[in-house]
Amino acid sequence: MAISRIIARVTQYISEAVMRIFGPTDDAYPSIGVQPFTGDPYKEGTADNW
Repeated sequence: MAISRIIARVTQYISEAVMRIFGPTDDAYPSIGVQPFTGDPYKEGTADNW
């Protein structure tokens, strides 16, 4: 009895992990696309020297 319960729990644990890895994503990121760069380009002569 105890062995069958342990096997059932291990099987459930592994199957939940597989479903999480290969299932659809649940990310809540907005679909806004690529954003343009609005910063200043790097100029090598203007960097602070430490």
